Amino acid sequence: MEYKRIFFPLGGGGELRSRIHGALLIGNYFKAHLEIFKSQARPSQIMKFDNSLPDTVLKELNAMTKDRLKEEINEHEIIFKEEIKKVGSTSSSKSKNNTATATIITGEGFRSKLIEEESKYCDLVIVSTPHEARITATFETAVTKSGKPALMFPRKMKKFSAEKILIGWNNSPEAARAVSESIPLLKNAKKVHIISSKKYGKDLNQISKLQNYLEDHGIDTSFEIVKTTKTPGQALLKYAKDGKFDLIVAGAFGHRGLRELMFGGTTKYMLKNSDIPIFMAH
Repeated sequence: MEYKRIFFPLGGGGELRSRIHGALLIGNYFKAHLEIFKSQARPSQIMKFDNSLPDTVLKELNAMTKDRLKEEINEHEIIFKEEIKKVGSTSSSKSKNNTATATIITGEGFRSKLIEEESKYCDLVIVSTPHEARITATFETAVTKSGKPALMFPRKMKKFSAEKILIGWNNSPEAARAVSESIPLLKNAKKVHIISSKKYGKDLNQISKLQNYLEDHGIDTSFEIVKTTKTPGQALLKYAKDGKFDLIVAGAFGHRGLRELMFGGTTKYMLKNSDIPIFMAH
């Protein structure tokens, strides 16, 4: 499988230009078709339970919101055109074979609901790191409701590469799926290294099976057990930074949702401190 279509929901908040730039870098790397999704809810949808507002007021609010959405789209289009030139992709509403293309698509309604629906028609969902590590509805919906693997990238990213990949293994179903769905990336990497902790790496036979599985796909790997700290996610991120890895592959969330990450802890540390893209699966 190749990542031919990538979906990027553009949530609110700052660093708009850098987030668009980062998404374009990823699309360009895969020579894929990138859909940047922008949405906004109408006041009548938000306040449909409030019968105290006259229809004329709601119509006026809807019109104002629609005008504001147009203004935002125009602003995004300007930034999009400027950044796509820098990256070297092609602006197109449809994909082109072996060419990085990108477009902005829009929708009106509840953002989470729209993202849940639109994100199903892609190979990969990408999301920028939440501002101040706050997991928004946009972020969680994109990562957990699409049924697709997700790639989280820093809000400010100057380049994207996947030559050196670090796999954080905790023997969970989520980690296993993340590994399987990252195979297109792993096959093209120059180095793939697996780390685990004493808690999850006691049975070295399981690690051997993982390495044998990847070897069947032509992927050579190395492996080691690392010491963890009291701060969940810290060991994984420190190892990735010290080793100058380009990408982390980890089973980042399980039945507890995004509150659980590699080595059995909260995602907060990783979300707040990672400046390395993380490939995840649910």
